[in-house]
Amino acid sequence: MIRNNELIGKYFEEYSLVKSNIESFNYFIDSGISEIIKEIGDIVPTIIPPEMEDFRIRFDKVEVEKPSIVEADGSKRDIYPSEARLRKISYSAPVFINVSVHIDGIQRESFRTQIAKIPIMVKSKYCHLSGLNRDQTIGKGEDPDDPGGYFILNGNERVLITVEDLASNKMFFESKKTGPSKYVAHIFSERGAYRIPHEIVQHRDGIIYLSFTRIKKVPILAVIKALGLTRDDDIVNAVSKNEQFDDLIVNLYNTVDLKKQEDAIEYLGKKIGIEQLKDIVIEKTLENLDRYLLPHLGIDKDNRMKKAYNLCKLVRRFLIMSNKKIIIDKDHYMNKRLKLSGDLLLDLFRVNMRALINDLLYNFQRLVKRGKFSSVKIIIRDKLLTDRIKSALATGSWVGGRKGISQNIDRTNFLATLSHLQRVNSLLSASQENFAARALHSTHFGRLCPIETPEGTSIGLRKNIALLGTITQGVFNEDKLKKAFVGLGLKEI
Repeated sequence: MIRNNELIGKYFEEYSLVKSNIESFNYFIDSGISEIIKEIGDIVPTIIPPEMEDFRIRFDKVEVEKPSIVEADGSKRDIYPSEARLRKISYSAPVFINVSVHIDGIQRESFRTQIAKIPIMVKSKYCHLSGLNRDQTIGKGEDPDDPGGYFILNGNERVLITVEDLASNKMFFESKKTGPSKYVAHIFSERGAYRIPHEIVQHRDGIIYLSFTRIKKVPILAVIKALGLTRDDDIVNAVSKNEQFDDLIVNLYNTVDLKKQEDAIEYLGKKIGIEQLKDIVIEKTLENLDRYLLPHLGIDKDNRMKKAYNLCKLVRRFLIMSNKKIIIDKDHYMNKRLKLSGDLLLDLFRVNMRALINDLLYNFQRLVKRGKFSSVKIIIRDKLLTDRIKSALATGSWVGGRKGISQNIDRTNFLATLSHLQRVNSLLSASQENFAARALHSTHFGRLCPIETPEGTSIGLRKNIALLGTITQGVFNEDKLKKAFVGLGLKEI
């Protein structure tokens, strides 16, 4: 019979303690950057040369090389982590992208250019140490027992702290002791760079209200009608065919005057405060609904009916929970998500890629106005993206105003290093009470260490992943999932 210590030894021979972080970074490089480029689509300047009717810049095919350095004499060679530490330089790799220029539907220019240098995680797939045995690793000046999972920036070893947050695209329901509403539901709808908080409340008169971005406390049925689901029968059937809710009748009566989609859109436009011509009010209101209402379901006009049916589903859940007084436990780990290094870098790269596009457009339009434009190649500044990413990693200041995401790794001893690499920080403020969030939850078992947490204001908000805990990557194929559901007999609405 194999003893427990032999089993654990076999496990660590095959798996690293920071395996999840390394896999997350590998996904960011392999697929994440390409996904961001696809999100950007065609870049269309507002000002183009007068002799052209249509001008588009298209990004395609991203390539990331392994870390290298260009010496003072112009020679380029590979660099290893030990040299980066000694010479106080960054262990980073160049990112190349194919750029094509399309004028009046014809491709006129195509080239491959560098857009940035990205710090590479030690022991990841793109690190030179990946795949080396113990003797080869020692030969490169590295400790073979070092787990990796960190970055080297200007000679300093920096670690990205895993961030704990509430799951996106999921409804959380809670009761309120004070205020006009007894029950409140929250949804954080996330799609790429968007993370829009939605709030559903029911006042004591029974009317259910929805709030998101500029649209504050509007009857949820008015929003459903503005999306195109206008008939009361269709709304009742979409909410529930079998169950009858008295509160739903009250809400239908409240919006009885909104018989057409146009009436509901105008009503929402007034609530937003758009005081212009009727056509502009309708256009701007629909734009708000498309872009900011449940963006995870889509941001095109084709997704409006899908959003209407999903809002009906949310109304049904809200009414069931309020009638049965069911409260969702936000501290259950099923309702939490951990953002690893790859996820954090994805957020950072997406925001700063937009900054690079804006800079490219500004330089292009400035040259067009002067009549000096010759090639797109000369207006892409690779240092802009590089400097922004390095600045975030060096200071720990991340997108969304978050602080302390990147920290100097603790090298007091080997256990301190492992602990730092496994750290998890909550986004909740340490200065507030948040007793429930700080308490040990039964769902932490096997996932988070029940002992290791600091004393003082951060107690329970700063945690550590259990030694044998692994984190799965939140990646799924929507088409495969849809096909599986259709195969089980479900029909698409």
